[in-house]
Amino acid sequence: MLKTKKAISKRIKVTSKNKFIRRKIGQNHFNAKQSGNKTRSLHKTSELSAQVAKRIKRHLPYA
Repeated sequence: MLKTKKAISKRIKVTSKNKFIRRKIGQNHFNAKQSGNKTRSLHKTSELSAQVAKRIKRHLPYA
C-alpha cells in the first residue's frame, strides 16, 4: 500500500496540468528590514523544477 507523505502534501499543491506549486521561503518573520519589492515578490508562488517534481511524485502517489 502506498502512503502519502503528509508533510509534503501540506506544503505543495498540484495544478490541473500536474505541475507542483509551492510557497516562497523567507516571509514568516523579520520582514520589516526587507524592501517593498522583495516583500511583494515573496507573495507569489513558484513552480518546482522538473528534477524536484520527479522526486516529489514518489511521496505523493495519488497526486
